[in-house]
Amino acid sequence: MLDQPIVMLDFETTGLSPDMGDRITEVAALRIVGGKVVERYVSLINCNVRIPSFITGLTGITQAMVDGAPPVSQVVPALLDFIGGDALSAHNASFDDKFLRAEAARLGLTPGYQSLVCSLKLSRRVFPNLSSYKLGNLSGELGIRFRSAAHRAESDAEVAAEVLIHIGKHIGSTYGIAGVDPSLLVAINKLAAAKVHQFLEKQKVR
Repeated sequence: MLDQPIVMLDFETTGLSPDMGDRITEVAALRIVGGKVVERYVSLINCNVRIPSFITGLTGITQAMVDGAPPVSQVVPALLDFIGGDALSAHNASFDDKFLRAEAARLGLTPGYQSLVCSLKLSRRVFPNLSSYKLGNLSGELGIRFRSAAHRAESDAEVAAEVLIHIGKHIGSTYGIAGVDPSLLVAINKLAAAKVHQFLEKQKVR
């Protein structure tokens, strides 16, 4: 499953909106190939901003940690190089995508990825009867455990990657689809949940 590379991304940030001045504080990007994480890029990030106390309480990321981290001018170009032209995924992908594009634009850079896959939307469409699709709750329902504290970029990205791999294997085994690739996942993302089953039935290997 997922033989074509897809990069799972997770940011920790100072808030919810780059348009309101919020910035990134930590990133994890995990490249998935053949249903396994094969490569990763992880870093704290210094954007020269104050870390709100509630963010420190939520994530454990302190002012001292980001003050001593590599500058955003170093991390974001390295991150964009790591992603390259591979498909990008995140849990609630619009959030991470808008932060990445905002930080790239500050540096006069343009991301190279063409496809964006939201594992949150995918989960809602492929498993429509679950009680919650927040990453912590969803992973528990699917039997996926956090190996370390939640609300840190690498830990969240690892769990989101396992969720995506789980979805890929489920689609492949349930519908007999040999190659679950990013383009198929993007197509599912765009469908209403009620239409997903019929769509996937048509993708079966004949």
